[in-house]
Amino acid sequence: MFIDETTIKARAGDGGRGCASFRREKYEPWGGPNGGDGGKGGDVILRGDDDQNNLVDFKFKPHWNGERGEHGQGSDCNGREGRPALLRVPLGTVVYRRDTGEKVVEILEDHQEFVLLKGGKGGFGNTRFKSSVTRAPRKTGPGEPGETGEFRLELKSIADIGLVGFPNAGKSSLTNLITNARPKTAPYPFTTLHPQIGVIDYPEDYERLVLADVPGLIPGAAEGKGLGHRFLKHIERCKLLLLILDLAGTDNRDPRDDYKQLVNELALYDQALLDKPRLVAANKMDEPAAVANLVKFKKRFPKVELVPISCLSEEGIPRLRKELLKRVRKLRTKEKKSPSRSR
Repeated sequence: MFIDETTIKARAGDGGRGCASFRREKYEPWGGPNGGDGGKGGDVILRGDDDQNNLVDFKFKPHWNGERGEHGQGSDCNGREGRPALLRVPLGTVVYRRDTGEKVVEILEDHQEFVLLKGGKGGFGNTRFKSSVTRAPRKTGPGEPGETGEFRLELKSIADIGLVGFPNAGKSSLTNLITNARPKTAPYPFTTLHPQIGVIDYPEDYERLVLADVPGLIPGAAEGKGLGHRFLKHIERCKLLLLILDLAGTDNRDPRDDYKQLVNELALYDQALLDKPRLVAANKMDEPAAVANLVKFKKRFPKVELVPISCLSEEGIPRLRKELLKRVRKLRTKEKKSPSRSR
């Protein structure tokens, strides 16, 4: 099950109470106060975890609580701090306050930590209230309550390549061929119901690329039609967009119109997506109609860069793999040189 959006309720631990205690030793009738402070309550902490790829853990466990701090004890013993509630979230998680919609934090790096809610401070023991006037104080602090809140977690996958296309264009087949992901494929029309995250390995180059396969779009996706609009957020942080087209024109479709509609849906969702580098995978080149459609496509869109492929015969797949690596390497180098961080 792939969950990319959910809500949680969290509460940091309360601080422990301070202790009222006095020294009682032989020959020291006026030993004085020795009550320890209460322990601090446990925080609620977010930590980026590269091994997580979705928010399913929080869908079925929406309540997270930090441990209460231990109460102070006699003999100047302070209470133990409460254990924090550690929420391991996938990279690319964005946290919003549920009531106001305010963005709290984005977790983008492995082991990145953020204190979402702070635990309450422990109360003072009576030793803290001793003075030249008050020699035997019985006053203690109760400990502060921990912070509470409700939050919405939204995952925007961090991938090098975002794979976008209409249903039945061959996205799942291509993902199967070039990555370690294994989405469902079949000889009948269907579309995947959730994004697939796969890794393209290049053992000879000691490199790997992450690819996000977004469920098939349909015209009007940006306005909420179909499923693809829910997952377009997963390509917002991709370095390169890979658009896959059915060049065979199955179901009397025109690849030229498909390309135009895909670009239009991306623009309607977020104009910034048009600024991302794009590459077109012209699929189903094993079909006779695809050759003629390719000529028509190049005539209408002469500046569009494309790689002819066939997921059935695997024609052009090695070239596509090399092209993806070359382009992503160039983008990574450019990103390192740029003073501003990409989205």
